[in-house]
Amino acid sequence: MNNKQTSWGKVAGWYDELLGGTDTYQEKVILPNLIRLLQPKQGLRVLDLACGQGYFSRAFAGKGALVTGADISPELIKKAREHSPKEITYVVASADTLTTLKEKSFDVVTVVLALQNIQHLDGTLAECRRVLDKGGRLLLVLNHPAFRIPKKSEWGFDEAKHTQYRRVDAYLSESQADIEMAPGKKGGPTTISFHRPLQLYVKALAKNGFVITRLEEWISHRKSESGPRAVAEDRARKEIPLFLFLETVVL
Repeated sequence: MNNKQTSWGKVAGWYDELLGGTDTYQEKVILPNLIRLLQPKQGLRVLDLACGQGYFSRAFAGKGALVTGADISPELIKKAREHSPKEITYVVASADTLTTLKEKSFDVVTVVLALQNIQHLDGTLAECRRVLDKGGRLLLVLNHPAFRIPKKSEWGFDEAKHTQYRRVDAYLSESQADIEMAPGKKGGPTTISFHRPLQLYVKALAKNGFVITRLEEWISHRKSESGPRAVAEDRARKEIPLFLFLETVVL
């Protein structure tokens, strides 16, 4: 499998439309938490790696950061440029081959909901390490690897206990899955998602010179409409996180 096979270029239109919504996880959960933790400010040099159509790049730049967005998909970069002010620099590049970006040229690298879609983890972390300045931070947001394993985890409901639970059929084994972006539409576009256990991410980060300085787990902001399972569903949302955040620092 080459890097282009993991590109989201074929779903660029769908993804752009999704992020234009007003009740997304990106808007309600991920962005406010990222702003709190990144603390973008005037002059902060930020690389938004696997930036997609520039949703987070624009938010960081709006707070004064000097932002560069990089993505392997020319289609998504085209949309990012269309939506963004000229002050943001966008480049088409594979996450593990950032040849146009200079060594030690950034204070922070963000990889938001993308590392699980990138095949070459080690090469990507090595490039993040290369482009970060001394003391630089790498901020990662992942679909939680302990609870959201593609094709191997799902919600269930125990009628006897009136409890919603998360079923996990496999965790420690690495896996990959084709994900339908328009479920129910036969022959529609798919993307590839890679599952890795948390220990693999920790080992890969350490190998590439990063130390973890913060870990947070973020839950859904949504609430169920009234119904017989609403209380159980809302309780499960508060107990089982959707996203994992890692802050790491260059050693």
